[in-house]
Amino acid sequence: MNPNLINNLENMLARGQDNALLRFSLGTAYLQQEDYANAALHLARCVALDPLYSAAWKHYAKALAAQQLTDQAIAAYEQGLLVAQQKGDKQAEKEMRVFLKRLQKNDPSHSV
Repeated sequence: MNPNLINNLENMLARGQDNALLRFSLGTAYLQQEDYANAALHLARCVALDPLYSAAWKHYAKALAAQQLTDQAIAAYEQGLLVAQQKGDKQAEKEMRVFLKRLQKNDPSHSV
């Protein structure tokens, strides 16, 4: 990953260029660097700006799961599945279904 990417994106945000794509890009960049807290922060804002952004829901849930925020991750995957189904985004739906089942299986307090 280009080390300047996050700085460039953060500078764009600081200049007031806040939108779903910018937040998705920032969240994804932080996710790739395993900075899950910052990833979740930006991806949460992304889905608030565009609730029908299925890829953002998938990444948001992944960032939450990486922080052991299981209930929140499950809720994000479930919402992402609804969005993907609504949009006909079959690949995102398939991936989120697998991740959701895996998360539920690894947490005995949640049924599969």
